[in-house]
Amino acid sequence: MGLKTFPGGIHPADSKSYAENAAIETMPLPKKVVIPLSQHIGAPAKACVKVGDEVLAGQVIAEAGGFVSIPMHASISGKITKIDLFDHPSGIKSPAIEITGNGEDNWVKLSDDNVETLSVDELKKRISAAGVCGMGGAGFPTHVKLSPPAENPIDTVILNGVECEPYLTADYRIMLERAEDIIAGLKILMKTVNAKKGIIGIEANKPKAIKHMKELVKNETNISVVSLKVKYPQGAEKQLIYATTKRKVPNKGGLPMQVGVVVQNVGTAVAVYEACRYEKPLIERIITVTGKIVKNPKNLKARIGTKYSDLLEYCGGTSEEIGKAISGGPMMGAAVPNLEAPMAKTSSGLLIFNRAEAHKEDESTCIRCGRCVDVCPMNIVPSLIVHNVRYDDIDEAERYGVMDCIKCGSCAYVCPSHIKLIQWIDIGKLKVSQKNRK
Repeated sequence: MGLKTFPGGIHPADSKSYAENAAIETMPLPKKVVIPLSQHIGAPAKACVKVGDEVLAGQVIAEAGGFVSIPMHASISGKITKIDLFDHPSGIKSPAIEITGNGEDNWVKLSDDNVETLSVDELKKRISAAGVCGMGGAGFPTHVKLSPPAENPIDTVILNGVECEPYLTADYRIMLERAEDIIAGLKILMKTVNAKKGIIGIEANKPKAIKHMKELVKNETNISVVSLKVKYPQGAEKQLIYATTKRKVPNKGGLPMQVGVVVQNVGTAVAVYEACRYEKPLIERIITVTGKIVKNPKNLKARIGTKYSDLLEYCGGTSEEIGKAISGGPMMGAAVPNLEAPMAKTSSGLLIFNRAEAHKEDESTCIRCGRCVDVCPMNIVPSLIVHNVRYDDIDEAERYGVMDCIKCGSCAYVCPSHIKLIQWIDIGKLKVSQKNRK
């Protein structure tokens, strides 16, 4: 029986060998952290501290700005020294809170409860209060995903252990080193949405993780591990759902809950477990610091708000001049203008390229080869969408599915004309949103 997958997609070199065998190391406490107020989809959090306040690690410093929002917590103990615009891992400047550490690691009081005795409402409240969001993608607030309307009952929770982005190995190490906590988190997620089935999807290039997870769930009657074909973007939500269940989430704004599914990242499952058992806020995560020129690529457990420059310094710096720094992976990550940006809850990696790797090819005219159409996992026509965006025919771009694009970058990867397809599609999405607001 062949490995499960989805139609379309590409096969970029995975480049995971730099860090895949590096066991998770705990990064020393940074002297300063910068906590962005927006680390998630939805309304930014609202600061509830002022400059000069003393805070403990895990203390709320910004409250959720609405239902589709999450609170932010101090990731180190110390003093609030600035509330201002700071560099953001998305590449822009964004409101954030700076904390200067006191050299200690003083925490708010945590608990140690039996999660099996907690009600569904109590579990959701703890997940919300801990500021948990999706840690493998766009950062959707987890408590919102776990609150579908009654007309969309959930029967399956899928954990995403695919990590199909080249270079990144944080999720792989979590599956090897914290598998029990992943499974505990999955059971909590299943309980909160009353799902009868749990699936852990893992790409076939992670045989150790597949073997380890299968061994741990061998006596579970309603949890299974599914091996998936090595293909990008196998870890995209809709593609993962199709590969593991053969259910198709509809285009034009369709959501996984419409086919009875909730998808969460394996790292998010660990955060959910810690939030529910210990009432521990999401103030640290595993991040891969990697690249050919990084002297000692590592998978680090680091505090949210740690500057990328501190992470790279801990890994020994680089052997060559930096040509580009990317927050995330090479396909969907965002280039950062400098390393003063802090890692956020959604920061899965810091990727460093040299000048040759960062070189951009000049764009030429579309030759209508159709390669972008062949590989598109969303079954849209990127070249035609971009043509309409270029000529400002936004209605046509919308009709051809500009809003369905998941920005995986597969089309740009195979384009022989080196057209900046994703950037044009981004412009199209922005123009459609502006049109709809009007």
